[in-house]
Amino acid sequence: MAQKPMTKTQLVASLAEKTEADKASVGRFLDALTETITTEVANGGAVTLPGLGKFACRERPARMVRNPATGEQMHKDADRVAKVTIAKALKDVINA
Repeated sequence: MAQKPMTKTQLVASLAEKTEADKASVGRFLDALTETITTEVANGGAVTLPGLGKFACRERPARMVRNPATGEQMHKDADRVAKVTIAKALKDVINA
C-alpha cells in the first residue's frame, strides 16, 4: 500500500529538526527555493538539485490528438511542459 505524500508542514518540520533551525526560516527557505525553480523553468531554463534530479521545460510540437470518448481527431497547438529527470543517486537508493 502506498503511503500518503509528505505535506509541506511535515517537510518543514523534518528539515527544521535535521538542520536545528526554526520552522519559520525553513518555511521561508522552502518557499524561496520553490519560487526560484518555478521562475527558472518557466523562463525555459533548467535547475539541477544534486542527488534528486533535474527540473526543465520542454517544448512539444503541434500534433493531432484523439478524443477518447468520441474518437474524434483534433488539432492540439504546440505547448511547453515541465520535465523532471530523477537522479541516478536517488534511483539507486530507491532500488537498494
